[in-house]
Order: sequence, then structure tokens, then C-alpha cells
Amino acid sequence: MSQIVCQLIIHRNKPVILVQFESNASWNERIRNVAGCRWSKTWKGWVIPDTPENRAKCKLSPGVPQATGGSAVALRESTPAKVDVIVSSQKLPAVKVDQLRISEENKQALKDFLHHLQLKKYSASTIKTYQYEFLQLLYALKQIPAHSLTDKHIKRYMVWCVEQGYKENTLHSRMNALKFYYEQVLRREKVFFEIPRPKKPILLPKVLGESELGKMFKAVHNLKHKAILFTAYSAGLRVSEVVKLKIRDIDSSRMQIRIEQAKGKKDRYVNLSILLLDILRAYLKACEVKPVTYIFEGDVPGQAYSIRSAQLIFHQAKEKAGIVKDVGFHSLRHSFATHMLEKGIDIRYIKDLLGHFSIKTTERYLHVKKESLVNIVSPLDDLWKKGFLE
Repeated sequence: MSQIVCQLIIHRNKPVILVQFESNASWNERIRNVAGCRWSKTWKGWVIPDTPENRAKCKLSPGVPQATGGSAVALRESTPAKVDVIVSSQKLPAVKVDQLRISEENKQALKDFLHHLQLKKYSASTIKTYQYEFLQLLYALKQIPAHSLTDKHIKRYMVWCVEQGYKENTLHSRMNALKFYYEQVLRREKVFFEIPRPKKPILLPKVLGESELGKMFKAVHNLKHKAILFTAYSAGLRVSEVVKLKIRDIDSSRMQIRIEQAKGKKDRYVNLSILLLDILRAYLKACEVKPVTYIFEGDVPGQAYSIRSAQLIFHQAKEKAGIVKDVGFHSLRHSFATHMLEKGIDIRYIKDLLGHFSIKTTERYLHVKKESLVNIVSPLDDLWKKGFLE
């Protein structure tokens, strides 16, 4: 997200303006000066009061109806789902379904929907996404029962979503959530067979060059921060996988890292870089308060470092290194895959390292030489050998 995105939402039953942008010290300082501003973990953005002055600053139309009047579907998005049936270990919002502004029939539909997701053992993040997308339909329906919609009604609703300017990924997520309700919960057959899916744009991964990575890594002097960035790049890990790494997951005898129950509920092993092992040992040795469970813990012992904090470390390092590319923490994973391909590593091996379900996902990093290598060296070690790291 290279620009500021503003939209009207309902947050804690109040109309507010959601402001989102990539971490930027100047923008952060400016928005903190707005009266009533606060950070929302749920929305992953800044929330400011919905006032005519703030709407003007955010270039939002003064004619857009507020939550207390007009239609809820006129807002860009409605409030995230509040759930009373999800177990606490999944860390979803703890507000009751009964407090939502939807009809009683649709409250029951939401509960049935969430119960079914639980029974299917969907991940917490998928449940959160599905409940949010399903709620958008329920808010639009008002008193109309969700179970009464026909295929034509659903198709018309999806056309309306397209007309509102929703992105392709959002439309796919919404269709997946509705497909789950009508085909899995209500047991209808092929409800979405006649509804075409929008074609997703083909986006090339954003990659940092070796010299750029070297500058960025050199700009980080905090051992913990350096270890977090090195861990992500050396093994091509997602930020969620980095912060969830446990001490027991590092196997120095086999020089492997175990990634437990990552995206898609998959376990996998990745190579442990020799340099990374040294960095991790130096970091753990220097810790005044030793980690209890996770390699990277926050202020509370035994609790994992937050994803937001790890992302902030990346952006601060990028700014210090003077890198102007519009890239985020995930670019370390993209860079890992691209650099491996450039070194001639077979794409099928990289697919397994990245934990992709389909080779088509990995093929974004093509072209690749089709050859097998016995000894595979982490690209992080190559940076060190070439003198890009201290």
C-alpha cells in the first residue's frame, strides 16, 4: 500500500473513518495529531472520528450516509463480525452475535455459518475472513432472510459488489464465503456454477536485489531485529511463520527449521543457514530476559512477537538503508525465491521450501534452469561471502 486509503466504516457501533497506509514515520506523526485518533488492531489501521472536517481532509464525500441513517450498504465496508461461538484460543473478536444490527433470522444464519466453519476445522484467519465477508451480505439484506435468496439474487448482489469498485481479491473472498454458506451449510448444489469469477490480475513479486538487502541488513544494529530479518530471508518465511517459530523448531543437528501448521495447515522443513544459526545463538546469548517458548517474544514472556512489530522493523530498516521501492516484509520471501531460482535451484524444490500447494504459485518466479543440485546453500550465506554483510 504505497498511498493513503481512507474509507467509512462502522467500528464499535459508531461511524468512523479508517485510514490505512504502510508504516511511515511522517504519516504516523501527522495522524496522531488528529483528535480522537487511535490504532485499530482489528482493522490494522488508524481510526479517526467521522466529522465533516475529517471527511474533507480524507477527500470523502460529505453526502455519504452515516451509520445512524440511510443504508448500511452505502458504507465502504461494515463492522467486522462479532462472534460468540468461536473458542477463545482462536483469538477472534469476543462481542456477542446478538449485539449485531441484523435480523434475528440472519443472526441464527451467522451462528450456523460459524458453527459449520468450526466443525470443518478451518483456521482462525479463514474464519475471520469468511465471517466478515458473510456479514457484508447480512448487513445489506436487513430484514430479508439469507436463506431465502435464489441464485439470481446472489448474482445480482455480486454485480452490485463489482459496481462498488471492490478489488478482485475481495470479490473472490466474498464469493468463497457465500459459496460456503449456500453450498456447505444449506446444502444447495452448484449455487455458484453460473456466477463467473473475476479474473485476478497477474502481479509479479516485488523483489529486493542482493546489494539492497545488504544495505538494509547493515542498517540494523539491534541483534533481535537483525535475527528476525535474517530468519525471514534465509528460509523464505512468511512474517507469521517467523514470529511463531519456537525454540524447539530449530534443529541444529540436522540444520533444519520446522515450520509448524503454517498456511493451509501444513508442516514443512526448510534449511537452516549456518550464518542464521550463528546470529540466533548470538541473539539468544545477549537476551537479558531469555525467551520461554518462542524464539522471538514480546514484552510478555511466553507470548510470540507481534506481526505488526516485525513489519515495523522491516520498514524502519528499509528507510535507514534509503530504499525507495514500494515493498513490505513479504518481499524478503519473494527475494529468497527469486535469488534461489537465479542460482539454478529447481522450482519444484523451491515450491516445497515455500510451502506452496500448487507449482503454479511458484511459477511466478520463473524462468528457472531445470537442474538438480545436491548441495544447496542459503542465499543469506552468499550475501555474507560476497561482503554485503558485516
